[in-house]
Amino acid sequence: MLFIKRVLVILILITSVVLIAAYFMPREYAITREIIINKPADSIFKYVRFLKNQNEFSVWAKIDPKMKITYKGVDGNAGAISSWDSDVRDVGAGEQEITKITEGKRLDFALRFKKPMEDTAVGFMTTETISGNQTKVKWGISGVMPYPMNMMLPVMKMDQIIGDDLQKGLENLKTKMEN
Repeated sequence: MLFIKRVLVILILITSVVLIAAYFMPREYAITREIIINKPADSIFKYVRFLKNQNEFSVWAKIDPKMKITYKGVDGNAGAISSWDSDVRDVGAGEQEITKITEGKRLDFALRFKKPMEDTAVGFMTTETISGNQTKVKWGISGVMPYPMNMMLPVMKMDQIIGDDLQKGLENLKTKMEN
């Protein structure tokens, strides 16, 4: 009986330490990648503002060619929504909504994931003229990991996992725009 009590006390102490540590750890993440594309900013922005076009360069859209995609609203305008549903776990189900457009410069969107787990995030794409025919395109996603799940942020390597997918998507966009 004494052994069981000691094991319980040790488990309670370990759990307490983990929960206290999680309380002080960051809960927010923000991942941004960028690329230079040899095309004028206005032509790139006119392309990326449409949700249907984003499926042409997004890494996640290419994982499951059988994914069901539906659109609501006027694509390329605030309020337009692209919903996806896939049986592939890495794709899952969710939706992306254009929340704000700064004409020719920035596209803001909300991401609502439904499966394999519910979560929300926000994202953006910007285009910035470097020279007449060169444009810097930035793509970013940020969100909040709820307590105590935030304890996993350093282990999950979100910057690497999501960042690699954003970079590959930007490379796909560069190839598409420059050809």
